[in-house]
Amino acid sequence: MREIVLDTETTGLEPAEGHRIVEIGAVELFNHVPTGRTFHHYINPLRPMPKEAFEVHGLGDDFLRDKPVFKAVAQAFLDFIEDATLVIHNAAFDMKFLNAELAWAGLPLLAADRAVDTLLIARKRFPGSPASLDALCRRFGVDTSLREQHGALLDSRILAEVYLELVGGRQPDLVLSGPTGERPGAVTVADWRPGPRQRPLPPRITQTEAAAHAAFVANLGEAALWPRRV
Repeated sequence: MREIVLDTETTGLEPAEGHRIVEIGAVELFNHVPTGRTFHHYINPLRPMPKEAFEVHGLGDDFLRDKPVFKAVAQAFLDFIEDATLVIHNAAFDMKFLNAELAWAGLPLLAADRAVDTLLIARKRFPGSPASLDALCRRFGVDTSLREQHGALLDSRILAEVYLELVGGRQPDLVLSGPTGERPGAVTVADWRPGPRQRPLPPRITQTEAAAHAAFVANLGEAALWPRRV
């Protein structure tokens, strides 16, 4: 099972008011294990950065001025996520912005049911408790020492750890999956068989023990099974 944990940073709260994405970060999971593959881009929003947004993520006009626009990286983003499930904290917010940007770029939109919302999972699992990403990191002991400000790729990596805790721990799939959905060449429990040893084990009995055993078997008579060869 392939999943993409992702996060965005924006200029504000509503694309309908002209706000844009300024950063996308995503990490790949396969069967709940990080693969090391990531997607990350800073994006020129083609508009000034409001002070309130800058204070959240620290991405200013001077830094973003030479970055590509969303349309320039949109297809690479779609190629990276492919048809994977999207794991997002407060998914409605990010999906709203992603689909607005995709629409402006003339590209297909993302179906809402592709997104798994870790905010909703946390609220269901811990009703009445804080469910922000920071609160969940404190609950699960996830290291946030590098998180001085919001950053899409760093937050995606942190969210991946939180997500694995939410679904049952950092190794939720102790019973490995069968061949359905496995990548080509993957070895599953059903496929695995022990192979021959590259070097045979050395004998573990002495010559005296072997001779005593042979003498014992010889005294069993012709009806004994041990001396027979199939």
